[in-house]
Amino acid sequence: MRSLRTTLLAAALVLGAAVPAMPAVPAAAAVAADGGDGFTIEDPRITESSGLAASRAHPGVYWTHNDQDEPRVFAVDSRTGKTVATVTLRGVGTPRDMEAISIGPDGYVYVGDIGDNADSWNHVWIYRFPEPRSLKDVTVRATQYVVKYEDGPRNAEAMMVHPKTGRVYIASKNEDGGGLYEGPARLVTGGTNTFRRIDEVPWVTDGAFSPDGKELVLRSYFSARGYAWKGGRLGDDQQISAPLQGQSESVTYTPDGKALMFGTEGAQSEVVRRNLGGDERESPDGDSPAASASGGGSGGASAPESGSGVGGGLAGPAGAVIAVAVLALAVRSRRRGRGGRQG
Repeated sequence: MRSLRTTLLAAALVLGAAVPAMPAVPAAAAVAADGGDGFTIEDPRITESSGLAASRAHPGVYWTHNDQDEPRVFAVDSRTGKTVATVTLRGVGTPRDMEAISIGPDGYVYVGDIGDNADSWNHVWIYRFPEPRSLKDVTVRATQYVVKYEDGPRNAEAMMVHPKTGRVYIASKNEDGGGLYEGPARLVTGGTNTFRRIDEVPWVTDGAFSPDGKELVLRSYFSARGYAWKGGRLGDDQQISAPLQGQSESVTYTPDGKALMFGTEGAQSEVVRRNLGGDERESPDGDSPAASASGGGSGGASAPESGSGVGGGLAGPAGAVIAVAVLALAVRSRRRGRGGRQG
């Protein structure tokens, strides 16, 4: 079997030939004070950036973490790509597979230790700590929450905290589509927090709520979809422009809600900015090429496109190559170690 890198390169070449180019974003619109048009993570310790969250307290700073690492997160300055703080978490166990990070309306940072490649853990964890007021290397006491799903173990890489209600949501990851799970109104430390399935979602590697809480974006390896968020449930959805990256792992909104930042794993990985506007949101009525290829919005959580395993799939030769890439990623995911303690 070809290497993951080779497979993705082939997919990129086919996509370049088969998919009409997206309209270019004007240069003036692509440059912003917060992250510019993107940045490269320079820290050699960050080789598996699996989550991304825009700081609420420090403009231009993004929090990230490795997936299989000690309990720590990194604050990266988007203007330079350099780490400006490393926060080590005290009072939690040894992480197994940290896959997501989000910031709640309480000013606390939430880290989702929710990866479970074999769907075998009888519980996973969420860690919570206050976002530091100053940026420096520090050790902080964190709270650890035990999480279970009402319908049994699930692999997941997306955890989102609603910016208004503070409620935590998890999207499970499955080649055939996953579920959106809702946590209790408030997480508790004295027992188990049971998350219940409230909707169906495509294959998801990360997600993020808009700063106003009115939209939820879910990304996969090759696409992203935006869902209206109404009454705590998914509403109408639409395709959103997402970059093709080596291993598409993370997404977050900029603090002003005008753009999305997409991250990937790897040494010196790139975080790519996509402005939200007329050129970046695909019309749900199928007017744009991408919307036509994906079938547009469905008025709710859409199932993966047939044969693609991801939302907003592509047909024809591009779809075939992407399917091979998806298979390679799935095999890689299954082969990854399940290190760490069960707790």
